[in-house]
Amino acid sequence: MAENGVEIAPAEGKLGILLVGLGAVSTTLVAGVEAVKRGISQPVGSLTQMGTIRLGKRTDANSPLIKDFVPLASLDDIVFGAWDIFTDNAFDSATNAGVLDKTLLDQIGEPLASLSPMPAVFEQSWVKRLHGNNVKTGKSKMDLAEQLIADIARFKSEKNCSRLVMVWAASTEIYIEESDVHRSIEAFEKGLYDSDPKIAPSMIYAYAAIKSGVPFANGAPNLTVDIPAIVQLAEENGAPICGKDFKTGQTLMKTIIAPGLKARMLGLDGWYSTNILGNRDGEVLDDPENFKTKEESKLSVLEHILQTEVYPDLYGDFSHVVRINYYPPRGDNKEGWDNIDIFGWLGYKMQIKIDFLCRDSILAAPLALDLAIFMDLAQRSGMKGIQEWLSFYFKAPQTAPGLYPEHDLFIQLMKLKNTLRHLRGEEMITHLGREYYG
Repeated sequence: MAENGVEIAPAEGKLGILLVGLGAVSTTLVAGVEAVKRGISQPVGSLTQMGTIRLGKRTDANSPLIKDFVPLASLDDIVFGAWDIFTDNAFDSATNAGVLDKTLLDQIGEPLASLSPMPAVFEQSWVKRLHGNNVKTGKSKMDLAEQLIADIARFKSEKNCSRLVMVWAASTEIYIEESDVHRSIEAFEKGLYDSDPKIAPSMIYAYAAIKSGVPFANGAPNLTVDIPAIVQLAEENGAPICGKDFKTGQTLMKTIIAPGLKARMLGLDGWYSTNILGNRDGEVLDDPENFKTKEESKLSVLEHILQTEVYPDLYGDFSHVVRINYYPPRGDNKEGWDNIDIFGWLGYKMQIKIDFLCRDSILAAPLALDLAIFMDLAQRSGMKGIQEWLSFYFKAPQTAPGLYPEHDLFIQLMKLKNTLRHLRGEEMITHLGREYYG
């Protein structure tokens, strides 16, 4: 053992996962957890449920399941709550989303039907393409935040939860940049009382969660917790926060392929990416203002992985284009198509083509589960504020001010597992390997 490790409070009692949005991702998550609990399916894609972690030397052959190595919340102890602008319960919403087949939904119909959403905080100007009637009203944005705080406290009491986590699984909001109202807690709270137009609904949820001491994970690319006011609030209230925008389809492929190109010093002329999807996410992103938010998240990945300023001859002038096309017949079955123009020895040109026919919510649901479980672990370990070790799950990881994010999927995974080793007082794995050769 490297050290005694960190004192971690036990995962006793129920963990409540509060979902903002009860659409395709959330219902796929809830249905999946219920199916796994009943032995109907396996939690494929979930690191907390199926992943292992190597301890010690390779020759020790000691790789326990992560959930056996660190004290994680059990799926049997998880209960769900949600807010949504539509009144459909989880069963009806899952049926409408069309991600999961009816045979599976019928087997878990009872717990899904029992999950009905609380009225949501919603403002039409932030997501113009959606129109719902299950919406809170209040005299100010602070009033709405206080209503959410009351919802959180009531849910925790009624469901007898010992701990809570909140996950934003709702739509992408229109693009905004940080402004004065976001730069301190005082300015932000004044903005809530004044109903400042630059405070988005997602920020109101984050504020309510963190004021309640509840960790918050952001599955969309919105400017939500990566503002000074919320970062400071998270530190003061002992609430973990992390990055934004679940890394699922096309960007997942980029964070796998790009590190390989850089490792072999293969140059890049251009990377053209287009997405075809027909779910509610696609409808929202069909609006240019909402697409701008997503585009900013997706475009940042390659520049950081390839380190354009370090390797100007290889990556100093490549073209990176991202498109999203709303095509209703495709539903949740997204297609991500990439054309990658590369060059090798003596500048000779080559191409890589990727056609990833994926299921958006099937890829996102286990990420949401892992984040909820790991954020709960972080809080029980006394960790607060930005959790960079969870960058593995995001298109846009959150880091300390002035620190560039690490986008390489394999470095992110090493950082995550080394954090778990640190918590338990195990030696870090560096892959140096000299110990095998005397």
